[in-house]
Amino acid sequence: MQIKPSASIRQHYNEISALCKSSGEPVFLTKNGEGDLVVMDMETFSRREKMLKLREELLAVEEDRLAGRVGTSPDELDAWLESVLDEAEHGKNGSI
Repeated sequence: MQIKPSASIRQHYNEISALCKSSGEPVFLTKNGEGDLVVMDMETFSRREKMLKLREELLAVEEDRLAGRVGTSPDELDAWLESVLDEAEHGKNGSI
């Protein structure tokens, strides 16, 4: 985890941008010693959003399963999950 003062975004934008891209991790910016903002590159943000959406969908499937509702077969779900993970890992555009 990288933590920088908020003034550094103005003074060292290119360095912070490179750090976000090279690490794939967010950079936390502080203001007056308190957490203020989180900055990350677009690829990392997109990957995180896709993973959050996948988790939401998996939770909905699990809730359906627990409620006894019939859904996708395990083989169909496995194939779907593999395609979603492949998209997330390789940065392909597609819906999840």
